[in-house]
Amino acid sequence: MSTAPALDTAQLDLAVDELRAHADSWTATSLAERIGLLERMLPRIGAEAPAMVAAAARAKGYDERSEWATEDWASAPWALAQTVSAYLHVLRRLHAGKDPVTAAQARTHNDRTVVRVFPATASDRLLLNGFTADVWTVPGTSRERVLERAAGEYRGRAGRPAVALVLGAGNIAAITPLDILHKLYADGQVVIAKMNPVNAYLRPHFESVFAEFVERGLVRFVDGGQAEGAHLTRHEGIDAIHVTGSERTHDAIVWGTDEQAPERRRANTPLNTKPFTSELGGISPCIVTPGPWSAADFRFQAEHIVTSKLNNSGHNCVASQILLVPRDWDGTERLLAEIRQVLRRLPARGDYYPGAETRLSAVMVAHPEAETYGDGACRVLVPDVTDPDDPMLTDEVFASALGVVRLPGADAPEFLAAATEFANEKLPGTLGATLLVHPRTERANRAAVDGAVTALRYGTLGVNCWSAFGFLLGHTPWGAHPGHTPQDIGSGIGFVHNTFMLEDIEKTVLRAPFAPAPRGLFTGSPSLSPRPPYYVTNRTGRTTLRRLTAYTTDPGWSRLPSIFASALRG
Repeated sequence: MSTAPALDTAQLDLAVDELRAHADSWTATSLAERIGLLERMLPRIGAEAPAMVAAAARAKGYDERSEWATEDWASAPWALAQTVSAYLHVLRRLHAGKDPVTAAQARTHNDRTVVRVFPATASDRLLLNGFTADVWTVPGTSRERVLERAAGEYRGRAGRPAVALVLGAGNIAAITPLDILHKLYADGQVVIAKMNPVNAYLRPHFESVFAEFVERGLVRFVDGGQAEGAHLTRHEGIDAIHVTGSERTHDAIVWGTDEQAPERRRANTPLNTKPFTSELGGISPCIVTPGPWSAADFRFQAEHIVTSKLNNSGHNCVASQILLVPRDWDGTERLLAEIRQVLRRLPARGDYYPGAETRLSAVMVAHPEAETYGDGACRVLVPDVTDPDDPMLTDEVFASALGVVRLPGADAPEFLAAATEFANEKLPGTLGATLLVHPRTERANRAAVDGAVTALRYGTLGVNCWSAFGFLLGHTPWGAHPGHTPQDIGSGIGFVHNTFMLEDIEKTVLRAPFAPAPRGLFTGSPSLSPRPPYYVTNRTGRTTLRRLTAYTTDPGWSRLPSIFASALRG
């Protein structure tokens, strides 16, 4: 009878020891030097970007020149460069003796404070014209408190030296480095990052990008699976943990996996009592409000919805899994027809993430009537989900399956009330949701739309914008809606990214133009933004994101014309 080899922890222990030896030095590092480290990091991101994208494309089964690689430019080098730039914007303000958040950014809304965090710069306004992001604080938080507590790490409330463990995610390349940046710059902790085995091939690229941090003993990358991760979570040299993963991962760390785990959970006596933050996914809805949509609106929003499903083959914790549509709106079937057209036209690609085939097979078993598109039936549409216990409504598929739920509502207010209740009460998870609403519908039903935006319990709500876009912007906090507990963890606890370092966060509300330029002029959402480059239907998205990454890592006005030229052809 063979036995598993004993776990060799020597390298893991050495990495933790090295970090502990340098934790004090990071706490003592001046603001000017912290800024310098990020400034010198940007060109390394630019230099490493092509190889990082090529490695991700190979791992996912397509050529780096494929338009599918657009997502790898967006969710790896550009997201990382954008977040570094966002930190620099705030830290430079602090270094200049300014407040991190200006008084003009914060306003009172009902019983809470709302902070406009995007756009933050002239480049933001130009490159993502018409896009905005507001951070809502929890009810009862005053404007004065929000302004006073922002960026506390740099305004008299510096934390103590500590070592944080980041358990990396295997799906989106930027997750691990962005979590590292948050721990370093928002929490003031040095970091050991355990790569996920699914994308451990990115480790050398990350080590190159973080080279100065590694050389100074502030960051360490290690490989390994569950055993290595479990050893690190229990390590006495680890002070705090952040994990992106599943509810099962969280519960195994906090409550254990033995027969006593359920009793520990009931008694609230965790095995692991370290400070713990997490982002754990869920079932994300896309809510379609009835309105005066044109044929072009149906086509454009179908592309939007399919993007929110098929980006990264649906291996996203905020991939749209349930489409909530009005049962009695004549536009519902027109929208579904356009969605089917997009699913048919897209080139083939596989579901690469471990377990995806099994999860999709379970959907097909539950729904033999489901429609399939693409080679190998890798895109699944369930056009009418009705059973409240349907697995599409209870289990995160984490693959390319989209379910449709028809809800009552003769008009926008009635439908929005039904959709808000369904999303809040029937769908597990509170990470992200998307709300599509025509500008004329919103103007005519302001109270109903505002009520839905306020009531939807999600950490990021995108209004005419897939909620995942909030992951990319840096300034926007990323995490579950508050209220989860270790005993009922849901989509997790805490926020990352959040470069303004705001506290008392409830949610982020993103907004984008309902229609691209120039058609937005006729829908009531005028902007300069064409079809977003991250849309799976964008013909020049890869080129646009590559050029945008070059600009973000090495800003220069001379780079802008080529970005606009590519974007307008998309």
